[in-house]
Amino acid sequence: MTFAELLQSAVIHGASDILIIAGLPTSLKIGGKITRICSDRLTSAEAEGMVRDSYAAAGRSIEKLEKHGDDDFSFSVAGLSRFRVNAFRQRGSLATVIRVVGFDMPDSRKLGIPESVLSLCEQTKGLILVTGPAGSGKSTTLACMVDRINATRGGHIITIEDPIEYLHKHKNGVVTQRELTADTETYHSALRAAMRQAPDVILVGEMRDHETIGAAMTAAETGHLVISTLHTLGAAKTIDRVVDAFPPAQQQQIRVQLAAVLQGVVSQQLVECRPEASASGVAPAFEIMRCNSAVRTMIRESKLHQLDGVIQTSQREGMVSMESSLELLVEQGVVTPEAAIRASFSPERLAKRLGYTETK
Repeated sequence: MTFAELLQSAVIHGASDILIIAGLPTSLKIGGKITRICSDRLTSAEAEGMVRDSYAAAGRSIEKLEKHGDDDFSFSVAGLSRFRVNAFRQRGSLATVIRVVGFDMPDSRKLGIPESVLSLCEQTKGLILVTGPAGSGKSTTLACMVDRINATRGGHIITIEDPIEYLHKHKNGVVTQRELTADTETYHSALRAAMRQAPDVILVGEMRDHETIGAAMTAAETGHLVISTLHTLGAAKTIDRVVDAFPPAQQQQIRVQLAAVLQGVVSQQLVECRPEASASGVAPAFEIMRCNSAVRTMIRESKLHQLDGVIQTSQREGMVSMESSLELLVEQGVVTPEAAIRASFSPERLAKRLGYTETK
């Protein structure tokens, strides 16, 4: 199978990812499960050939991969789809995992992204964080948020991504998209430059270090809406991660600054669902924390252990706990009680809420 045929097969079968790894038959990830599409195992030379084909499709030099051992980029195939590539070296040979992205904007309703998440975009300034483990759909949620802003109000939206996944068309707003390596060197330098580009909304693909976090908070302080991601799960852990990125002497100052600019934290994860409920095999569950005066006080005073209680008792203010989100998925018949409990932050509490008793 040629590289072009592999890409086409992935799109036809609705795969989320393509895995090209020496010693493994060429495989697709479909509905959260690995499907091997041929019986022959790839040799190191065959895997490297396909990795080089992906670079050729992107018109990109392979130098970064050879020098650093891993690389991220994206490319499009006209009439087929967009693809996000992570190429890397493993056991001395080249390998790659290719995410199938698609040209069209994701449909938030079909994907199960609730209105309470998208309504956070009504904020015109401050910081919104979308968090969750790798592969939990953060990039898709960000794309839906940017598309909502683009469609409902004017202004200049700047995205800084690594790599660009979804291509945004200009609607009521103007969207400029910058990709690391291709268009700019680092998130921090791109954020600094963005402040001179008349932005209204800035999307930062990932806050990787204290320099980027500091620049993002400064942008939010100066009257811009900044949206970004972290690989954390839960509001309390997210705030801890932001604060801990800084030296101890600066952490109290950061708490005060974060309490002032943070508008909300969305934490999401994908939960295995019933086969009949979704073709993808997974459904998203969300925790949503909005920053009211009580939350801001807890952040300033480092009383993060109290945040869960505020989220659970503030449903009228648009907050949703992870347990409530999982409980709703069970009630709707989307996921089993067992899957929900495995995904819960507090398994025993959720089991009690569901009236679930394990049977042996």
